[in-house]
Amino acid sequence: MSIKAEAVTTTNLTPMFAPEGVVVIGASRQSGKLGAAMARSLAAFPGARALVNARRPEPDQGVYASVAEAVAHTAGRLDLAVLCVPAAGSADALAEAAAAGCRAALVCAGGFGEAGPAGEEHADAVRRVARETGIRILGPNTSGFFAPHLELTASFVPAAGQIPAGDIAVVAASGGVNHALAFDLVAAGNGISLGVGIGAGLDVTAADVLEHLVGDGRTTAVALHVETVPDGPRLVNAVRLLAAVKPVVALVVGRSDVGDFARSHTGALATSWRTTRAVLRQAGAVVVDDEREMVDALTALSRIQLRPHRDPGLGIVTAQAGPGLLLADRAGADGIRMPELTATTQGTLSELLPPLTYQRNPVDTGRPAETFARVLAATAADEAVDLLAVYALTEPDSVDLASAAQAAGLGADSPAVVVVGGLPEDVAEQRARLHKAGIPALTGPASAAGAVRALVTHARQRAVRADAPVRATAASMPSGPLDEDAAKTFLGGLGIRTPDRVACDSRADAHYALRLLGGPVAVKVLDAAILHKTEIGGVHLGVRTPDELDAALDAIGPDRRYLVEAMAPAGVDLVLGVRRDPVFGPVVLVGLGGTAAEALADVAIRLAPLSVAEAAGMPDDLAARALLDGWRGGPVLDRAEFGRVAAALAAALAASPDTAEVEINPLRLTADGLIALDAVIVPTAAPAQDR
Repeated sequence: MSIKAEAVTTTNLTPMFAPEGVVVIGASRQSGKLGAAMARSLAAFPGARALVNARRPEPDQGVYASVAEAVAHTAGRLDLAVLCVPAAGSADALAEAAAAGCRAALVCAGGFGEAGPAGEEHADAVRRVARETGIRILGPNTSGFFAPHLELTASFVPAAGQIPAGDIAVVAASGGVNHALAFDLVAAGNGISLGVGIGAGLDVTAADVLEHLVGDGRTTAVALHVETVPDGPRLVNAVRLLAAVKPVVALVVGRSDVGDFARSHTGALATSWRTTRAVLRQAGAVVVDDEREMVDALTALSRIQLRPHRDPGLGIVTAQAGPGLLLADRAGADGIRMPELTATTQGTLSELLPPLTYQRNPVDTGRPAETFARVLAATAADEAVDLLAVYALTEPDSVDLASAAQAAGLGADSPAVVVVGGLPEDVAEQRARLHKAGIPALTGPASAAGAVRALVTHARQRAVRADAPVRATAASMPSGPLDEDAAKTFLGGLGIRTPDRVACDSRADAHYALRLLGGPVAVKVLDAAILHKTEIGGVHLGVRTPDELDAALDAIGPDRRYLVEAMAPAGVDLVLGVRRDPVFGPVVLVGLGGTAAEALADVAIRLAPLSVAEAAGMPDDLAARALLDGWRGGPVLDRAEFGRVAAALAAALAASPDTAEVEINPLRLTADGLIALDAVIVPTAAPAQDR
């Protein structure tokens, strides 16, 4: 193996995805071989091409014994090497390609880290070549990539060569998902600018490709499929950079992975899947639940986008009442505002539609007539409408939907999604015309609802990003294990309210505390090593008399320290925690307290540190947020107060590397505001154990 002595750093992925020439190492004439499949796929590439087979060279047929020989006989630079050799030979082939001037390589083989110690040795050898030569590597364990506008199909999937060029890029952890998503997007009437399967990601990761796409003028929207995250901060930064200039739609695998539960509620609820989705959303990605929703979102976002808006208004025009109601129902369930149209708009519609039709929003036209285009234009122009959704069947004798949408001026300057119903061939024809006009066309109310949700989410995220971030001031976290009293003292320094309390070293101190505070009080064991006091009988509530206090102290046990604390008023309990996620670093989590958060996994997560405004918006992510807004006469959460509390706690953790976690559980919402009823601070060094 010949490797350049000096280390080289190359961050440019143009030699990979837009090479001047390509060489296939391990090319074969046997149809079932990987090298034969790759050679066939790359045959259409108009740039320089060469084939290498060290065992069976045929120079007269353009198959050479080495990459150096191929370079010598090929007009044009061979930037990309496609390795179709076993894992054991990949490092040598890679070194040969780098020595001959190749700047990028696709490694297709398996048998690396997933194959045990021997495979890991092969992986280490490949990494070493990359590090010492600077050649960039995609794979291994991937079916490749494709760039249709260049007629470059570095994939062993035959149909990949038929994918049309377009403006949506796919960046997938899996080569199979890369192809599957691309085919689904094409079936929905889209084209692909670049499709990449990361595979094992020994060198090039999703973050690298996302950064490459920031400056790619052909790409208007990006699909991101995530399985595992090798470098959380790097991925977040890449998504943030890309989402600032074009929409990113993310699908995260691992819903059922609950990971390695931490000792606290915060750790148990912040699973890898949930945290990954949350931080990608915070970075600006539109996060979806499945591949169908991803296709619908990209079909829309690649063509139109709403202006930044915290609460965009949706207008609906339907030529058939039932499907229109399905769309309205889904939009309402998604929390999308459907404003009543202004009196001026309703007046215009009354002149265009039969008197029995509904004209306030949704607008039901009845069977569409020649006024349909003017109905669309009037509704879209309403001052309360930021996005229009249209449903109609293909009825050539009644209305040409594509022509009506264009006549109404729908498109980038008047954002709209159109649902076309009818026979497949009729729908395909209408969809093609609508897409050519820059109007996203969907094939059913559910798909339209997904597209609307993505457009509205994207607009809301852009509005939040436009806010000037104001970071909370970081406080110095005390060192060493802290008991509840010390933890609450620290919280008080952050401006977080806690109940009046007395730390007691003896029974006599506890009786003094009861007399000082008056009943009722909470009596707790005070020990920094005990995280879940209730599970060992270490918490007794509503203690009023000396006899009740003695009973509580007996239950807790002798030779203990105690915390006697005034009981807080009734309210709604939250859990607020900050912890160091092993992938993304400091994160903050909020959910409903008690068992509800664990049973329903109804939580909001953000990266820390975060601005007060970002933190203030977290409770609005909760499905049970109505409980925080005066439910049945209950207390109302002051979002600004919550934002200050959460941001201060997050800043404190981010500034304290010796602290693993801080949790307030419960953080009670009362009529007088928030009050921390219990607090745990866990150091990074010696994890505490329940006892």
